[in-house]
Amino acid sequence: MSNRFVEMGMRSPVNLTWEVTLACNLRCRHCLSSSAEPAEGELSTAEALALVDQLHDDGVFQVNFGGGEPFMRPDFGEILDACHEKGIMTCISGTLITPELIERLSRNRLVAIQVSLDGAKKETCEAIRGEGTYDAAIKALKLLAASPIPTSINTVLTVNNADEIPALHDLANSLGVSLRVSRFRPSGRGADNWEELRPNPSQLLAFSTWLEGSGDVRTGDSFFSLTSQERQGLGLNLCGAAKLTCCVGPTGKVYPCAFMQTDRFEAGDLRNNTFKEIWDNSEIFDSLRGLRIHSCEDCKRFDQCHGGCPAVAYHLKDDIEGGDPECLERCVTSIADANVA
Repeated sequence: MSNRFVEMGMRSPVNLTWEVTLACNLRCRHCLSSSAEPAEGELSTAEALALVDQLHDDGVFQVNFGGGEPFMRPDFGEILDACHEKGIMTCISGTLITPELIERLSRNRLVAIQVSLDGAKKETCEAIRGEGTYDAAIKALKLLAASPIPTSINTVLTVNNADEIPALHDLANSLGVSLRVSRFRPSGRGADNWEELRPNPSQLLAFSTWLEGSGDVRTGDSFFSLTSQERQGLGLNLCGAAKLTCCVGPTGKVYPCAFMQTDRFEAGDLRNNTFKEIWDNSEIFDSLRGLRIHSCEDCKRFDQCHGGCPAVAYHLKDDIEGGDPECLERCVTSIADANVA
């Protein structure tokens, strides 16, 4: 099967997301995976360590650990140690941060931590993540800021916190950490609360404008469809799923990204094939690598957006070729139409 990205030298993803467990101490309303209890048949310790070996052999540079709450997995420390012994960078999205854990993780330079905080105001954050989460996050951030571990606040942009993003930026600076803003997508528990929590077009447009003057704020490829030309040099201008990144689920199934963890987009199962076999030969991956959003090609922002996020197009329109419903141009059009009405 033709595989342009392997032929061009992309023999492995630069980084991948590994959802190591669905066990979680929280029940966040925007959770991409509806995390709560461990998934049935999660990878065993031996299987997880074998995957670390494969990722190292295949040249994966960084693993982004999520879930669920990674630190609720009893053997997570062993998995981390294996990654670090192989020289793999790790970024952990977690909440169960203790001084003892920080002391242990500070012993190497291959780890970074993201702490979720979904509002500059306590009531805003706790309306999404639950009672006590704001104070716990601030405590964890202060502990981490005093350590050598690179630390960031991770905020998912919603209708409730959109107006607080500048204040969150100020809060991050005052704590001595960075800010990362992630896009809310309608998957998992987030699908159940999509209409209530999704930012409106005016908020998305205002966020895009604010980003122009906030070069130190990271978004990964979450907001490339909303990114102004002034920020293009700071990140991707297209979806990296199946090209630069992918996702491993708790039971060893592999997907293009964390927001496409559905049967339709299952690229393979690590209990049946190696990671390299899946990366090189998956028909799902090949289809994403060849995806062209022809309906967007005449748009003046096509070179900046390339049709936007296929995951959002799939969840909202059941059509990954239909273009991102929340791209910058559609936000502008939606606002204009509302003003005319």
